[in-house]
Amino acid sequence: MTGPEAHNDAEEQRLRNHSPVIDIVGIGFGPSNLALAIAVEEHNLTAQPGERISAQFFEKKDEFGWHSGMLLPGTTMQVSFLKDLVSQRNVRSEYTFLNYLAERGRLTHFINRQDFFPLRSEFHDYLSWAADRVDVPVDYGTEVASVRWVDDHFEVATPGRGVTRARNVVLGGGLRAKLPEGVSAGPRVFHNHQMLHRFAELPSRPNGRFAVVGAGQSAAEVAAYLHEETDAEVHAVFSKYGYTPADDSPYANRIFDADAVDEYFTAAPAWRERLLQYHRSTNYSAVDPVLIEDLYRREYAEHVSGHRRFFVHGASEVIGLDQSADAAALRVAHRLNGSETLLDCDAVVFATGFEPTPLSAMIGTLADECIEDRHGRPVLDRHYRVETSDTIGGEIFVQGNSEHTHGLTSTLLSNLAVRSGEIVRAISDDRALVSVASPGAPTDRPTDPVSSREAG
Repeated sequence: MTGPEAHNDAEEQRLRNHSPVIDIVGIGFGPSNLALAIAVEEHNLTAQPGERISAQFFEKKDEFGWHSGMLLPGTTMQVSFLKDLVSQRNVRSEYTFLNYLAERGRLTHFINRQDFFPLRSEFHDYLSWAADRVDVPVDYGTEVASVRWVDDHFEVATPGRGVTRARNVVLGGGLRAKLPEGVSAGPRVFHNHQMLHRFAELPSRPNGRFAVVGAGQSAAEVAAYLHEETDAEVHAVFSKYGYTPADDSPYANRIFDADAVDEYFTAAPAWRERLLQYHRSTNYSAVDPVLIEDLYRREYAEHVSGHRRFFVHGASEVIGLDQSADAAALRVAHRLNGSETLLDCDAVVFATGFEPTPLSAMIGTLADECIEDRHGRPVLDRHYRVETSDTIGGEIFVQGNSEHTHGLTSTLLSNLAVRSGEIVRAISDDRALVSVASPGAPTDRPTDPVSSREAG
C-alpha cells in the first residue's frame, strides 16, 4: 500500500507502539466501575510512585446515569446507605454517603428521618456527585469498538481516541433489560427500566388502561405509580398467586455480607444452587411488605366504593400481545380456572428483570478466548478474574456476571466497596510479582482456595 492510506496506517502504528501501557482500562462506568475508580484513586494517595495504578474508563452514555428511567417519585433504596461506594472498604473516605449528605447540607435532616434507606433519586444524585469528583479519567460518549491482545498487552480501540494499551481490562457493563421470549419493545410496550422516559413519550392514552407484568419490587412500584399518576385502570399480571414479601430479616441479609462471598466461592456447586434458591426472596420476585399492604388497601377501598381501577391477576400468564398505533392488546390466561381476559392497554410495562451483559457485548471476539462453564457462564477465580486461553497473558476482570461463583451480591450494590478493593489489590499484587521476577521467570498469581475450573 502506498500514498496517504499507507502513511496514516504507519502513523497509527507508530503512535500505538509509543503510547504508554496503563494498568487498567475499564469498560462501562456505572456504580461498579465508579467504585473501582475511587478505589484506584485512594490506593494512589498512599502508594509509592512506582506502586501507583493508572486507569482509563470508557462509558458509551454521554453522562453518568444509573437506572434513570426507574427513579419513580418517592421510591427508596432497598440497601442501607452504609453499603455505599466506599464505607465497607474505607469508612474514612471522602466519598461516603454521609459526606455527600454533609456537602449537600442534608446530614441533620437525614438523621432526623431515622431511616437506613435513602430515596432512590437521592442515591442517584450521590452516585453522580461521586462520579463528578473522582480523579480518574473517564471518557463519556465513547463506545469501545474492539479489544485485542497484542504481544504483552490489551489494545482497546475507541472511535476518536484511537488505541489505549493496558495490562488489565475490567468489564463493568452492568445489566441489560430482559423481555420475555417473543415480546418486542415498541411505543406501547417497554421494560420498566425505561418507565419514566417511555411513559412521558406515549403518543396518546385512548384506552384508559395499563398493564404491568411482573411480581417483584419494580413491578409493584410501577403499578403504584400508574395508579397514583393517572385515572386509568391498572392491571398487575404475574404467575404467583399474589405479591410475596421480600425477606429483609437480619439473618437472611447475611447472604450479602462480604464474608459470605468467601464461603460461597469455596462451596460445592450443589450447595451454591441450594443457597440461591433458599434466599431468592431477598432479591428476586419479592416486594417490600409496606408496599404490598399499601396496594392491598387501595384494591380493598375500591371494592368498598365499587369504583375499580386496580386489578391483580394472580396465577396468570401472558399468552398473547399485539401492538398497534392506538393500543397494546394483551391476552391474559388464568392458569387455575382456565379463563382468558383481553385487555386493550395504552401501554404494557414488563418488569421482568435483567440479565448480565455478556462478555461478547463488551470485548467482542476476544470473548472467544474466555473459558466458560457448561452453562455458558464465565469461569472466574476468587478475585473476579476470567479464566482465559493461554494466548491471553493479561487479566480480564468482571464486575457482575458472577452470581454463579460469588453469590447474590454480584449484581447488587451491597458489595461494591469491598469488591473494588479486592480487584485493586489483585492488580497491585500482580504488578509487584512482575516487578520482582527476573526476566523470563514465571509470575504466578496468588493461590485461590479453589481452582477456577472447580468453581465453575
